[in-house]
Amino acid sequence: MNDHGGTAGGTHGPGTTLTAGTLLMRPWREEDVPALLEAYDDPAMRQWIRLPASTPEEAARWLELQYEGWASGTRFSFAVTDTARGGELVGNLALKRPGPGPERAEVGYWTAAWARGRGVAPQALEALTDWAFTTFAAEGLVRLELLHQVDNVASCRVAEKSGYAFAELLSALPPEFPLDGHLHVRRAPLRGSPGAGVTAQRGEAEPGVSPAGSSDSR
Repeated sequence: MNDHGGTAGGTHGPGTTLTAGTLLMRPWREEDVPALLEAYDDPAMRQWIRLPASTPEEAARWLELQYEGWASGTRFSFAVTDTARGGELVGNLALKRPGPGPERAEVGYWTAAWARGRGVAPQALEALTDWAFTTFAAEGLVRLELLHQVDNVASCRVAEKSGYAFAELLSALPPEFPLDGHLHVRRAPLRGSPGAGVTAQRGEAEPGVSPAGSSDSR
């Protein structure tokens, strides 16, 4: 296990799990469908999510896309659960590596309505960030990107709180992205530096935490 509970050895197979406090991040399962549908049955969530699921059939297809992502190595999606609440589903977390360049990847997340304000997003994002830089270091990963629409102010706070600095204003791309967006970037720590592998404690509950950020919203 690494400092944030990632699977040892830098592996990234379907059995990979991450931990942060009471949060357990694991690959999605078929039994998660009812909670997934409940999470998506939320107006605030639907404002940001690109591919919501409204029916069991749509949820099953959504899960299939997550499985395909793991198999192809282009998208690593985790169900975020809270072990202190009986394994309750509280969010989704994803690392996307669809492009040809190994040096960069994109992170995304959403938080279920019933779990907002508990610091879920910053804690989970920090664990994913550490895991990504550790696991894919040998492949050249040095930069993680997080994107959100300009009106998603809460997601902007999550990005900054998690060490993703604002880097660029992105032009709108209607109809899929009707508003401008923010690009936030976090770079890999320098190997051998005093701060390498050490993560500041983050994740305190923050009012108004965004339901979604980055790849699942823009």
